[in-house]
Amino acid sequence: MTLRARIQTAVSLVYPARCLNCGGLVESDFGLCSACWRDTSFISGLVCDSCGAPLPGEADDQIVQCDACLRTPREWSQGRAALLYGGQGRRLVLALKHGDRTDLARPASSWMARAAPELLADKPLVVPVPLHWTRLLRRRYNQSALLAQALAAREGCDCCPDALVRVTKTPMLEGRSREERMMLLDEAIRPNPRMTSRLDGQRVLLVDDVMTSGSTLSACARACVAAGAAKVSVLVLARVTAA
Repeated sequence: MTLRARIQTAVSLVYPARCLNCGGLVESDFGLCSACWRDTSFISGLVCDSCGAPLPGEADDQIVQCDACLRTPREWSQGRAALLYGGQGRRLVLALKHGDRTDLARPASSWMARAAPELLADKPLVVPVPLHWTRLLRRRYNQSALLAQALAAREGCDCCPDALVRVTKTPMLEGRSREERMMLLDEAIRPNPRMTSRLDGQRVLLVDDVMTSGSTLSACARACVAAGAAKVSVLVLARVTAA
């Protein structure tokens, strides 16, 4: 056994790997125990090509869309999500977003990468959804930027954390209708004037923690296109779906 392996073995005995969610013992770092994994709704199989929502039926080579995306086409080309926003998935997202669990960004990025290999195949420029500076000051970090940076590092992509800026402090959007969200976000997100050259002509992958109506991601997609992006796709950790 090498010295490094001996040190790792000693460390694992003193600090055994714990489940990211419940703290129970697991075999390796950055993992979920069997119970938490079972209770976390990972999205797989047939999904809407535009928003990543799971759909009934079996996945094949056909491109399908959910009813919501057929009624109102998205302002980006493709979208994917790793988890359903509910149960353990919701708890993980809230822990990352409000609980200072920045350690979750690394494993979450692996779940996101697994959900969207086709969106990452061409090594896009990874861009997070921005926070208003006052919210960033209060929270101390942008969870979407942490996810974007971890994903880019994992997949060998470039990341531009400050490509977009939120110029208007919008109220909390949770519980509001899609129309209200669109109105509040109108002109709230713009390209960073110092970073427009980074977006010009690029294939952009927008990253966020949660997609609800998609209004925030739409505002970001419009800002990317305004800065000259050639293509915009989206990838989120969790997707809210209708009950």
